[in-house]
Amino acid sequence: MFKKLKEKLGKKENNGILIGSPIEGEVVSIKEVNDPTFSEEILGKGIAIKPSNGRVVAPVDGEVTIMFKTKHAVSLVSEDGVEILIHVGLETVNLKGEHFKSHVDVGDKVEAGDLLVEFNIDKIKEAGYDITTPVVVCNTAEFSNVLESKIGKVKELDKVIEVIK
Repeated sequence: MFKKLKEKLGKKENNGILIGSPIEGEVVSIKEVNDPTFSEEILGKGIAIKPSNGRVVAPVDGEVTIMFKTKHAVSLVSEDGVEILIHVGLETVNLKGEHFKSHVDVGDKVEAGDLLVEFNIDKIKEAGYDITTPVVVCNTAEFSNVLESKIGKVKELDKVIEVIK
């Protein structure tokens, strides 16, 4: 079943492109994020996840386009041209890479489920940071709609966003 789900991610289904959850945890509305850059959808539409573990996996098949040197955020583009930013925590750029480990570089081709980044939830919280993780479609304007597919508990690769052409 996992393989079947993985095959659908990033692929068109009824005019939509399915984006899987890059993190296990609890999906909340992007509008609840305590940072106006995300909550006001300045970077694009999406969702946010309160992580239950410290792993970020590729939500679709695609290519890594940005790997921040601080390892707190990664961006990739799906095979269908959806630009996805995964930003672990809020203001975590200030940690300068501490408590983060990257497993990919810019230009790497990835498949849905490939490990991108690991992070230490407890250490990040101890340092005083919110670990809520926005997942944003940065090129929202290129599509007719970006819909959150699920609110609540998710596992890695559960469908969380549908991008409509």
